[in-house]
Amino acid sequence: MKKLALFMFLFTIVSCSQIIGPKISAAVTNYEFGKITQGAVVSHEFIILNNGGDTLKIKDVRAGCGCTVVKPEKTSLLPGENTKIYVTFDSKGRKGHQQKYVYVTSNDKEKPELRLSFTADIELPETGVKPEGPRIQFVYSNHDFGIIEEGKVVEWTASFKNAGNSDLVIKDVKSSCGCTAAVLSGKTIKPGESGNLKIEFDSNNKNGKISKTVTLYTNDIITPNPTIVISADVQTKKVN
Repeated sequence: MKKLALFMFLFTIVSCSQIIGPKISAAVTNYEFGKITQGAVVSHEFIILNNGGDTLKIKDVRAGCGCTVVKPEKTSLLPGENTKIYVTFDSKGRKGHQQKYVYVTSNDKEKPELRLSFTADIELPETGVKPEGPRIQFVYSNHDFGIIEEGKVVEWTASFKNAGNSDLVIKDVKSSCGCTAAVLSGKTIKPGESGNLKIEFDSNNKNGKISKTVTLYTNDIITPNPTIVISADVQTKKVN
């Protein structure tokens, strides 16, 4: 009987330690950029969560390729907290289907290394298109607002620059939903100059995971209609 009691005691300690420890996970472990033109620079934000009962410490974040730049928003997460891993992929010199990996090392003893991945199908520029001209280049082409309460209005500013050698003209901006508004800092961007696109999302009457797009119509010689993706997990207001 004493041996059984001792066994149950030790089992409880082990079980509790497993629950108390940090637990790393990702909202999405793989992201698809879809079709992009060779030379385009695209970005994504992976959401990392701590589902455990102790502080999660991100020790290292590394990319599996020199074409990819990674940066964690923060490296210490309390239980229930989340953060972002910013990933930027430069498709210069690449073509066809590409799959790249990002490795996140943490103090989660059960999963010390979390592997994230993304894919892209890189197409060559159309024959005869000259490299000279305006080129729009976003710092980040997508943004996740995370969990927000229904009815809340949130905003994010997407920064971009004209990486070409002639004036970039933004002819129009269209949103996929009336719940999303977008305002430009200016419609004509000189070579080497930067601009901003302020995006506002109204979650009124929305519920669950939402994804919306904002498309720009420009005179970019390779990617004339770049698209920005915003997302959010809208939760219904709690009634007291």
